[in-house]
Amino acid sequence: MELIKRKLKLALPALTYMVIYLCWFYIIEHIPWRDYSIIHMRMDDKIPFCEYFIIPYILWFFFIGFTVLWFMFYNKNEKEYLQLIVSLMIGMTVFLFVSWIYPNGHYLRPVVFPRDNVFTDMVRLLYKTDTSTNILPSIHVYNSVAACVAVARCRALQNRSMVIAGTSLLTICIILATVFLKQHSVVDVVLAFALNFVVYLVVYYVDDHRGFLKRRVAMRSGII
Repeated sequence: MELIKRKLKLALPALTYMVIYLCWFYIIEHIPWRDYSIIHMRMDDKIPFCEYFIIPYILWFFFIGFTVLWFMFYNKNEKEYLQLIVSLMIGMTVFLFVSWIYPNGHYLRPVVFPRDNVFTDMVRLLYKTDTSTNILPSIHVYNSVAACVAVARCRALQNRSMVIAGTSLLTICIILATVFLKQHSVVDVVLAFALNFVVYLVVYYVDDHRGFLKRRVAMRSGII
């Protein structure tokens, strides 16, 4: 019973943040008077539309959800769970602030699909439910990389090379999906990686370095 209470206590901040995030994003998306800056670069025009990438794009929702739940309820290392959650929260909060102060969007979506099949039908549904505004940086890319880093660093998974390889492959496919489905510009992808790098330094590298310094101090003091 105590374990369940502790797990639910760990889950509460993440659930609370998700409610705040969704409400905030909904408000941003429904401000009618905003002037949007168009995100575009030449490389975007050279990337062909490919509807088959809708599969990894949709798998993103399950990937992030499953990863968070696994770290929350099954991984015994609470620090790794908190590092994942903090990474996701920082990135998503930065995204909200960028969308608020720098409204942005793109005109990359095809007017006519090159093919007509079940996958293009799925893309049509995606386009109807997800606007082409507030795309910088790509949360699909940012969260995927953050989850992939958490899995790769997880001590409990160090001997599960197939899990790490599979996670990495799925992450790559999701990243490619954002540009091949014309959901994002390459700019969004690059900035998502840049944000990941900064957050990684804050959440992982600095923490690891501080832990190293603490061990050095303890050794010099003769504690260990």
